[in-house]
Amino acid sequence: MTSDIDRYTRPFHLREALRFECTGCGECCRGGGDYHVFVTRDEAHRLCAHLGLGWSWFRRRYLARLEDGETVLASHPDGRCIFLDGEGRCRVYAARPVQCSTYPFWPELVATAKACSGLWVESTTPAPASASRAISPRILI
Repeated sequence: MTSDIDRYTRPFHLREALRFECTGCGECCRGGGDYHVFVTRDEAHRLCAHLGLGWSWFRRRYLARLEDGETVLASHPDGRCIFLDGEGRCRVYAARPVQCSTYPFWPELVATAKACSGLWVESTTPAPASASRAISPRILI
């Protein structure tokens, strides 16, 4: 329970326990425009190995380079991640990049509590039926 002073002086994610359970909606994997999934070389190689592909083929098919030289995952013309299947599921979930595995716990999203339907403040919002674990908001990844 938070005090009235805390309620008005501290961001909600520093005073309430946050909970997250992926709903499998795939909305976090639909971006486009200026939204990209940045990958390191190690992450790209891990994805390549996970798919069992050769590096040259993987690089041409699944990676893109931005004007500033950053490497990102390619996307479909509609902005969906290249690894998002037709049912909204990630085809490389077990090997996904850090950017994906830490979503929705990015500071700019946690601060708004509107990152995704699977994230909620434990004491004020009913949990989705599939929720099963608490995540401490004080540990920012």
